[in-house]
Amino acid sequence: MAFNYVLPIRAAQGLLTIIILGLMAYVVNSWSTSADNNFLLFCSIWTILALVYLVVTPGRYPEMAHKYGILAAEAVTMIFWFAGFIAVAVLLTDVGCRDSSICSAAIAADVFAAFEWLLFAATTIMAALHVYRTKDNHSAKHDPAMEIQP
Repeated sequence: MAFNYVLPIRAAQGLLTIIILGLMAYVVNSWSTSADNNFLLFCSIWTILALVYLVVTPGRYPEMAHKYGILAAEAVTMIFWFAGFIAVAVLLTDVGCRDSSICSAAIAADVFAAFEWLLFAATTIMAALHVYRTKDNHSAKHDPAMEIQP
């Protein structure tokens, strides 16, 4: 049996998403006027939905796990995380965060968001390589190596 290399990445993506969701909920509760913080909170919620699609569909609903659908979900999520962590980083430098618990939570969430973007960049590259390798095979639905095995 081959080693499933995507399962640990998906677990890390899920764990980081939950951490960022908690931190950003605290920050948004205090800084409710910033759209950048709200967007990073949205990225966490979007990622939970995207991970449900990316984990469940290849194993349970293979007809819905088309290779272009998986690539689109990965790419959109990666772009959201990139835009979110850059926007919050710019906001934090403009605000001039000092030693407060809200600033510390926002900085921590932004650092975790950067790592989340890196993880989604890696899985997006994997999905793009699968699409490229199977470009002549129109019946290829998804990469079985990226399937989560029970």
